[in-house]
Amino acid sequence: MDRLVHMQTFVAIAETGGFASAARRLGVSAPVVTRAITSLEAHLGAQLLTRTTRKVRLTEVGARYLEDCRRLLAELEDVEGAVRGAHSEPHGVLNVTASMTFGRLYVAPLMLEFLDQHPRVSVRAVLNDSVLDLVDEGLDVAVRIAHLADSSFTALRVGEVRQVLCASPRYLRAHGVPKSPEDLAKHEVVVFSQERSAAAWSFEGPKGKLSVRPRSRFVVNVSEVGIQAALAGRAITRVLSYMVAPDLRAGRLRLVLENFEPEPLPVHLVYREGRRAPARVRAFVDFASQRLRRQLALLHRRRQRP
Repeated sequence: MDRLVHMQTFVAIAETGGFASAARRLGVSAPVVTRAITSLEAHLGAQLLTRTTRKVRLTEVGARYLEDCRRLLAELEDVEGAVRGAHSEPHGVLNVTASMTFGRLYVAPLMLEFLDQHPRVSVRAVLNDSVLDLVDEGLDVAVRIAHLADSSFTALRVGEVRQVLCASPRYLRAHGVPKSPEDLAKHEVVVFSQERSAAAWSFEGPKGKLSVRPRSRFVVNVSEVGIQAALAGRAITRVLSYMVAPDLRAGRLRLVLENFEPEPLPVHLVYREGRRAPARVRAFVDFASQRLRRQLALLHRRRQRP
């Protein structure tokens, strides 16, 4: 049994979600893929995959084995690449995920610049507001805007963003400027929420943390809608600071209740394998971290509390 080929076949099935798609990726027939997995499971004495007519899923053992296979194959690529000199030259497909808006505004432009510098690299960008699993989705790098839980992945902090309240000067002239979070009860507010009802807004003031549930007649699941309403002079909205940075610079929007903002959210580049990551991953992380640190430092100066 060619165990290496069978491991590569198993990884292809897990990443593509099917035997036929794995066969297409590997350039072999579907029966060859089926025989390889049957042989591998017999050798291991464990079932790695569950098959139905529509879906192929990893078993619990298979999920653990997949992580080990990826690590071993990456190490083998490192060894062979060092001999060929390829480890120092980025090549292959780079899989990157980020949230929709941050990805569109900040990550996609630097991906294009990265491609200009590395002609042997191609990029698959997965922009999704859901937190995708790097292993399950076959991803190399994730841009995360959040406080991260402990994991075996490498996380490189590149900056932070603020949760800000903003409104147009026209709205504030007509309705006044709120002085405290409790004043929001007197204002029109557009709330962003993925749920049926809006969650309470958290604040941090001179006397500590406080929570306010804004009265809103307009709840949206897309932040851009709230920004449009604010620009139109209709309401106050809460968004992440990078989303409205150009409007704030141009004076189309103004920040309110800055002294009550919660602590900023960190921005991380998260990737697998650490120093053993392929050259394309290490090159992209180095490149993206420099660009994002500079951009976020310019866009999001942290406020000073009174």
